[in-house]
Amino acid sequence: MTNTGTGTDSDADAPAAPMGRRERKKAATRQAIADAALRLFTERGYDDVGIREIADAADVSTTTLFKHFPVKEALVFDEDAANEAALLAAVRDRPKGQSIPAALREHALRHRLAAADDDPRFAAFLGLVDDTPALRAYAQGMWLRHTSALAEVIADESGLPTDDPVCTALAHFALEAPGMARGLGDPRQAITRAFALLENGWTSL
Repeated sequence: MTNTGTGTDSDADAPAAPMGRRERKKAATRQAIADAALRLFTERGYDDVGIREIADAADVSTTTLFKHFPVKEALVFDEDAANEAALLAAVRDRPKGQSIPAALREHALRHRLAAADDDPRFAAFLGLVDDTPALRAYAQGMWLRHTSALAEVIADESGLPTDDPVCTALAHFALEAPGMARGLGDPRQAITRAFALLENGWTSL
């Protein structure tokens, strides 16, 4: 459930081409599977729900389920491409005058922690991840897969070479910090302090 291209400005502003019937059906099937999985996982716990149960709840075969989600953990994280798009946009589209570490801090606080006024489904999703070691590890690995793409955007926004290790380091630690904050008494404060450290280091360079 976690919340992804090149082209001209006119391409970016143009409306997306409508999906055909086949694509709509595939998207609906994928969503039905993901919704069924999240419901069962939050009701009974990740480890106590089997793949066949999820397939039955979504009214699909296990073969169809695995065509959409190759591993069980992927059932929980069904928006990886959209997550990367939002992450990169946080840097590219940040307000004028806002630093890159500050933009990444705001992204982390908004998309990787639940707030009191969040959608209850998002809070349930994060609670499920926090309570399941396998999902915590998968989530952290999923976010770290975006390190190279994020480092490239950081370099582009900073006028630095794309292979500059400083950009890779900032990308890596910015993606790592929210995971390290999980389980602490005040994860929001932990993330804020971690990004203050990144901000100071980035500014000094």
